[in-house]
Amino acid sequence: MLTRAVVDEVVTRALAEDAPWGDLTCEALVPADAWADAALVAREPGTLAGVDVFARAMELVGGGVEVTLLLRDGDRFEAGDVIARVAGPARSVLGAERVALNLVQRLTGVATLTAAHVAAVAGTRARIADTRKTTPGLRALERHAVRCGGGSNHRFSLSDAVMAKDNHLAVLQASGVGLTEALRTARTRIPHTAHLEVEVDRLDQVEAVLAADVDTIMLDNFSLEDLATGVAQVAGRALVEASGGIDLGTVAAVAATGVDVISVGALTHAARALDLGLDVTTGA
Repeated sequence: MLTRAVVDEVVTRALAEDAPWGDLTCEALVPADAWADAALVAREPGTLAGVDVFARAMELVGGGVEVTLLLRDGDRFEAGDVIARVAGPARSVLGAERVALNLVQRLTGVATLTAAHVAAVAGTRARIADTRKTTPGLRALERHAVRCGGGSNHRFSLSDAVMAKDNHLAVLQASGVGLTEALRTARTRIPHTAHLEVEVDRLDQVEAVLAADVDTIMLDNFSLEDLATGVAQVAGRALVEASGGIDLGTVAAVAATGVDVISVGALTHAARALDLGLDVTTGA
């Protein structure tokens, strides 16, 4: 869940970055008693995420700005739809505008891209998951946006699960430690509630991993043919995750191989900000 404390920390830091010594333009140009009514308007269709973050930026800038939300996170919208209305001192509204838009545009872009991937695999068993390829400092917000788009979250951090990837396995090999033995030892060192996942890049690694009673096996950068073979080989003994270079053009074919999870780094690292604008409708 995205908490108010996390949102406030991100927004406060962003506002301070954008106006470290005040808004020189507004202070020089806009009368102190000027009022602004504005609308957050969609320039293109999408799936909304971060509208509460947008509202919080308007509130935390100070001055008593009020935001009325017309849509909620997870809602679909079309070009021209009004997402929220804003009213308050013009200096405050204009001072928060860029930070508020940057955040809601970024998060809505993630949600919209996620929703497209989820739609592409409809009717299959596969669920779409994100990765840790997130913007530093914005992970909680971006992970929230993935959920708004109908996707699932992978482990949040290195502290949440054991996930042995290719470089971990390379270190083990260089140390002369057997893969199955190492994974069995790892299982004894973690809480019984902790998830154990292992990434493999060849089919001949699968049995050694499964022998350690892992929870999930990740088939990384496999061809479609090898993914289907891997699913059949695992045969329900663990969850099967597909990862590596998957995008909107390939995700449906990957899902058709029978994998349980498809992790897509592009959901967060390649999503473009959706075009949303703040239009001032009146001022006094």
